[in-house]
Amino acid sequence: MTQPTPYLPAAPPALSAEDQEALTDLYVRGTPPNTLRAYERDLLYITAWKAARFGVALDWPEAEAVALAFILDHARDLEDAPQEDLAREAADALIAQGLRKTLACPAPSSLDRRIASWLALHRMKNLASPFDAPQVKQARSKARRAAARPPAPKSQHPITRDVLVQLLATCRGSRRDCRDRALLMLGWASGGRRRSEITGLRREDVSLKELDAKGVVWISLLETKTTVKGETPLLVLKGRAAQALVHWIEVAGITDGALFRPVSKADRVLSRRLSPDAIYQIVKHRVALAGLPEGFASPHGLRSGFLTQAALDGAPIQAAMRLSLHRSIAQAQKYYDDVDIAENPAADLLG
Repeated sequence: MTQPTPYLPAAPPALSAEDQEALTDLYVRGTPPNTLRAYERDLLYITAWKAARFGVALDWPEAEAVALAFILDHARDLEDAPQEDLAREAADALIAQGLRKTLACPAPSSLDRRIASWLALHRMKNLASPFDAPQVKQARSKARRAAARPPAPKSQHPITRDVLVQLLATCRGSRRDCRDRALLMLGWASGGRRRSEITGLRREDVSLKELDAKGVVWISLLETKTTVKGETPLLVLKGRAAQALVHWIEVAGITDGALFRPVSKADRVLSRRLSPDAIYQIVKHRVALAGLPEGFASPHGLRSGFLTQAALDGAPIQAAMRLSLHRSIAQAQKYYDDVDIAENPAADLLG
């Protein structure tokens, strides 16, 4: 497999090697880790696609014809295409390399994300992108409309309060149970945290200074998908969620470093932090222990469940967004709209 091209090109004459290295470092430090990983995955896919489709490596800047071919290849189902179809041959090669799952038309969001990464890499190289050409832009718009489909939920079911209670009931007395109870309650009650936000927390991000006086724990997130470093507002934990987190800190003996950590089979707390995938496994495990159907909910269910419960309880959407840190009210409104109209508190205004 052809290896992806580095993010930045060779240093131009006007830029010294030291400045080029500093520029590369600036891009890495100024880009969220999840975005960097997405760039790497998408660059690997795009590089493999062009090698399979045209037999050559990527060009910088890329030709408009190649960008157009990329859109056309990903704007139709290839299951019924002839074996000698060029798009079908390239897709088969990607499937053989484990970079593509099926010959079905990819979701428009997948195509948009890969194009966005390709665009970003052109900008990093200070190059014009072929996706800005009028014909290519129009083809991309038509492809998005032609393949439009209802967005699939990130979690099959929201983890509302009653579902969360079922999951928490499976957490008994071991250190692993204490960790999972604290993790689930923090992830839900602090506004529906994403996996990367939970695993990125450190003991230093938790303030217990108002615990005795007010029963409140303050959480400081370094950054989120919708906020940047240093601008993320403090989040609050109260009641059972605050108690569960403090209990985990005490049981695990955590004084600094990662807040949530792996627990060995011997129930010993390890020093490294949990990975985002471990959050998925924890939710999956607790769903199974609670007797719920396989695949009932994923970690995103904590986020969707928090907003769904806020809607069910009649909490103003602005108050819920203050904790969820949604940037778009339209995005948060989707969870409110999903609440059954019969359960809407406004339906009982007359009594």
